Amino acid sequence: MTSYYFLLTIAVIILSTKLLGGLSEKVNMPQVVGALIAGVILGPSVLGWVEESDFLAKTAEIGVILLMFIAGLDTDINEIKKNSVSLVVIASMGVILPLIGGAACYYFYFHVDPSNFNEVLRAVFMGVILTATSVSITVEALREMGKLNGKVGSAILGAAVLDDIIGIIILTVVTSLKDPSISIISILIKIGLYVILMGVLAVIITASKPTVEEFKDRRRLSIYVMALVLIISFISERYFGIADITGAYLLGLIISTFEVKSDIARKMTVPSYLFFSPVFFASIGIKTELNGMTKSMLIFSLMILVIAVLTKILGCGLGAKLCRYTNRESLNVGIGMISRGEVALIVAQKGYHMGLLSGKLFSPVVLVVIVTTIITPVLLKKFMK
Repeated sequence: MTSYYFLLTIAVIILSTKLLGGLSEKVNMPQVVGALIAGVILGPSVLGWVEESDFLAKTAEIGVILLMFIAGLDTDINEIKKNSVSLVVIASMGVILPLIGGAACYYFYFHVDPSNFNEVLRAVFMGVILTATSVSITVEALREMGKLNGKVGSAILGAAVLDDIIGIIILTVVTSLKDPSISIISILIKIGLYVILMGVLAVIITASKPTVEEFKDRRRLSIYVMALVLIISFISERYFGIADITGAYLLGLIISTFEVKSDIARKMTVPSYLFFSPVFFASIGIKTELNGMTKSMLIFSLMILVIAVLTKILGCGLGAKLCRYTNRESLNVGIGMISRGEVALIVAQKGYHMGLLSGKLFSPVVLVVIVTTIITPVLLKKFMK
């Protein structure tokens, strides 16, 4: 017999995220912070009213896909082209420092024996987790402040996409050392083919621009675009191992030069705002389970959290500074890349299944995810005024 409790669950999530989002705004914090806290309160760490489910997970995934597509529409592609070299430098520095910092923290805290290859690999994998960047929360905060379509916003979004690709390559290298059946060459070929695919898609869509601009039924056009977003997201994840949100963002970036983009964004923002985004933001908090953490794990959690925050600020900030961004712009770029979000959880889950991450280390990872996700929009609002 079908259970209809999921309807009540969604209603509670929507009401609580909007209520706490409004309260956050009143105390001069981004609304997204309230939505995240709502998830923590509803989840197993506090009230235990809502548990993770397949339905919530899939709804949240659609939510983040829509967020990133709309972010792509709002991005100034000319700003991305103008600063392409800067984005590569920022993304690279934003991967190298967290990788070294996370690996070193695990290595010295747990007194890893350098002759034990598997333990050394686990230390490196902790660094791999910290290389992840999830800008879905940052996107919402920047949009609230009207800073998404600017030099700093474009740098954060562009660098995050490159960060994702670099992170995939590093993850593949590390996991291939644990599992010889995974070929680094095949992954690199897939990434190359993906770049070609998106390039061809960009040419085709750009060539159809006159036809699309003259399309009279704008409402139906939004439906076609929505379907295309989901198809590209599926192809990215399923056949190329690239995050679905990367595909969604790149598609939004391609369409961002069209005059009809404002109509598309307006229509796709409605379901995102009313339904999918609240579930996504709450789902991050619902994933949080901090019960039963030992003193030793709590200390390690705090250490890895500090490293997670500082290495992104220093790494991405230094990368931006090398590319002649101002001190304030460099700091804001670094802050915007702090959030780890669902990307770190996905990487951690993969490592757990491969024996690179023990179950007891999931709590520190979750703590890093939830805290970095909450403080990123707060710090952005403070420093981007």
